[in-house]
Amino acid sequence: MPHAPEALATPACATPSPWRRPHLSRRFWPVFLRNLLVWRKLAIPSLVGNIAEPLIWLVAFGYGMGLLVGEVQVAGPDGAARAVPYILFLASGSICMSAMNAATFEALYSAFSRMHVQKTWDGIMNAPVTLDDVLLAEMLWAAFKSLFTVTAILGVMLALGISHSPKLLVAWPVLLLVGITFSCIALIFNALAQGYDFFTYYFTLFLTPMMFLSGVFFPREQLPQLVLWLSNALPLTHAVLLVRPLFLDQWPADAGRHLAVLAGYTAVAFWVALALTRRRFAR
Repeated sequence: MPHAPEALATPACATPSPWRRPHLSRRFWPVFLRNLLVWRKLAIPSLVGNIAEPLIWLVAFGYGMGLLVGEVQVAGPDGAARAVPYILFLASGSICMSAMNAATFEALYSAFSRMHVQKTWDGIMNAPVTLDDVLLAEMLWAAFKSLFTVTAILGVMLALGISHSPKLLVAWPVLLLVGITFSCIALIFNALAQGYDFFTYYFTLFLTPMMFLSGVFFPREQLPQLVLWLSNALPLTHAVLLVRPLFLDQWPADAGRHLAVLAGYTAVAFWVALALTRRRFAR
């Protein structure tokens, strides 16, 4: 007898991998505008809060410790050492630290509140907006707030006469890239967090050591060789190496390499953050 035809098995719909490529569109823009409109009501308190701490660092260490230290030796693009007032050395590093901190706080605490506590992201995604677009908007919003903060700090530094280099105009887009880089890294920990306390690990184990190893407060050449090797891999180090020469009215050496490192951190961190956030929302 002929065999009966076998039933055709219907394959189950495969769940899309969270590691698939980002699917981004212009629909991120209304999400960005939504954050801007909400923030406008608190713009002045937010600005004061964001610039107060870095200015305290600058005044306390720049003018206080600067009187004790005097000048520090900084290698120029040609490799020759140059004596630089400590407050100028500190200002050129602390502006990068401020960009990092402002982007990090927004991409951690504020983004986590919108995502987990207030469920704002869930409400947004009821509209034809994907999670990829929401995360892109959060990343760009954190970078914008970072740029807003460092612009205000740069204005204070100019008023204090710390630097009047026309090359500081180039530092502005570089600091925007720094904000984008660290907002992407912070969004990784935002995706992993179950509560605000989790962010303590990121600040204690990653950000704080990086501030002291990246040449913000003292020249990196004083570090032991192994620690110096570790410092060379940190994104804040490359940000400082790009921005500090601009404060000294010089062009940075190996600018392409430093920009490529920051761009690499940005691309990888955003992809990882997006994948982890997709996995979180798929549960």
